[in-house]
Amino acid sequence: MKIVLVNHSDTRGGASVVTARLADALRREGVDARMLVVRREGPASEFVAEAAPQLVAKAAFMAEEGMTWIDNGLHRRNLFKLDAARAGLPLHRHPWVREADVVCLNWVNQGMLSLRGVERIAALGKPVVWTMHDMWCATGLCHHAGDCTRFREACGRCPLVERSPRSIDLSRRRFERKAACYARSGITFVAVSTWLAARCRESGLLRDARVEVIPNAFPVDDFSLTPALSRAELGLPDDDRHIIVMGAARLDDPVKGLPVAVDALNRLADAGYAGRFIPVFFGALRDATALDGLVVPFVHLGTVADPARLRSLYAHARVVLSTSLYETLPGTLIEGQAAGAWPVSFGRGGQSDIIDPPRTGYIARWLDAADIAAGLARSIDTAPDRDALRRSVCERFAAPAVARRYLSLFRDLRGL
Repeated sequence: MKIVLVNHSDTRGGASVVTARLADALRREGVDARMLVVRREGPASEFVAEAAPQLVAKAAFMAEEGMTWIDNGLHRRNLFKLDAARAGLPLHRHPWVREADVVCLNWVNQGMLSLRGVERIAALGKPVVWTMHDMWCATGLCHHAGDCTRFREACGRCPLVERSPRSIDLSRRRFERKAACYARSGITFVAVSTWLAARCRESGLLRDARVEVIPNAFPVDDFSLTPALSRAELGLPDDDRHIIVMGAARLDDPVKGLPVAVDALNRLADAGYAGRFIPVFFGALRDATALDGLVVPFVHLGTVADPARLRSLYAHARVVLSTSLYETLPGTLIEGQAAGAWPVSFGRGGQSDIIDPPRTGYIARWLDAADIAAGLARSIDTAPDRDALRRSVCERFAAPAVARRYLSLFRDLRGL
């Protein structure tokens, strides 16, 4: 079976990493799986190709963003939170697409693929699967609807569009164009978490579509309960304080809820746990003062690019903490659990696919810092079953298991 996975990049961004991981896992299952990208940035591989010359790709990107910028009243704010999918590359002509038995679309925005381009791929007569890493397929324009519910009907009056609110704005027009595209294309959609699938099924676009749930593949076998590096080698205090680790590409991205984490950690200290734990953060900070409100000592490691260091950090941790306001499928929780760390998080997102409370973690009431602190206290008072935590994610998120679920879907779509 020949599968082509289409994604904007092979390395940059979460969707790129998990798509490349899936392609590799499919090949290990004996499938001819290849990846088509706009810009190849990883190691040279016969299984990864650029979809078009860079000048052509750049022109498509500029056309897409330029049209949205004009429609957005010449405002740059929110520009990259929106994607209208009006410009794109002619991927239906690429040999890998034409030879494939199944085309698997992933994150194809910012001028990679237009809605017309999707229709042209579907017109080739082969199954098209679209893996959704965010909500874009279910909305007129945005990647995450947040608290907005307009996508349930037909969008319009989009809060991200800068021009004066109108019922028939760019979001409504693109919503209607997507509806036409889906009606013509017979796409099977895959959500990477139960939460995302539920959100997408609320949409007027996907309410009647086939939406499967298959999680992202994670290299859980690379993680161990035994750290390869000592605390001192990681730059951490070498004492008996329990490590609470929290990480993100950008810690102070508003979605990550860092102020809630700071509040919860302070509450934990005030409840008599000061001196029994130390928060360890990794990831970039745009605001250097974002952690200044903590009343306990902490460590900020910055960006941790070395996978071996990250694996050892998780293995030393008692808790992996996430206070994201919403998260499609939080990888830090899966990675932390694979190394035996107890996850504490909110449940507005894919966390419920990862955590089975109280057996394998704690899901706090949304935006309730006191409840996050309660979950942290529980993990400090009672040592978690680290073997059970690891088993729980290995069974569901290991790359071979995920690849086999995709293979089952591909065979079903081909009538095999």
